[in-house]
Amino acid sequence: MRGEPLDAETIVSVTEELLRRHGPEKTTVLDVARALGVSHGSVYRHFPSKVALREAVIQCWLGRMREPLTAADQGPGSAPHDRLRGLLTAMVATKRAKAKEDPELFATFRVLAKEHSAVFSAHVDDLLARIRAIVVDGIASGDFAAVDPDVTARAMLDATCRFRDPGYAVEWSTPGIEAESDAVIALILDGIRARPSERSKRPRPR
Repeated sequence: MRGEPLDAETIVSVTEELLRRHGPEKTTVLDVARALGVSHGSVYRHFPSKVALREAVIQCWLGRMREPLTAADQGPGSAPHDRLRGLLTAMVATKRAKAKEDPELFATFRVLAKEHSAVFSAHVDDLLARIRAIVVDGIASGDFAAVDPDVTARAMLDATCRFRDPGYAVEWSTPGIEAESDAVIALILDGIRARPSERSKRPRPR
């Protein structure tokens, strides 16, 4: 039996490792408890159900992916154009790196994405909010065209879907995929930039 105190972080870490090894279909709360050397009731005291436990694992996984996104979209002193390029590039590169570095866990992630859609919807909302914030800043500074931030953020997310959505992961190892994603991002950036004629029509700040 386990000697040291059991905490939620340890449970999530062990669950993630079991999911990596055995996949979601063969990983139960009882398996997690056995790996920890505790009763399944000890696990349930921290997580009331298997669903809650798996959602905690997903949140942890997504949290690690958000770190490089935050670094990309909050660059101090960066122009909106550079921030947007950095964010879209990081969104694509982060998913691709996870699929390459930890294919077993990424495969599990794809399965859980279908079973726990609410958690992933929240993740998509976070991505949209990040893009929207940069678009709003770019419009205010005159770098971007006067577009609808919500519609534009959604369009950008849709345009990059092939390069970051786990459903397309099988294509991420094909030759030239990086160049293709770079071309799409370049097209997005060119499409949103303010043209000289539009800049001249905007009222000057007093």
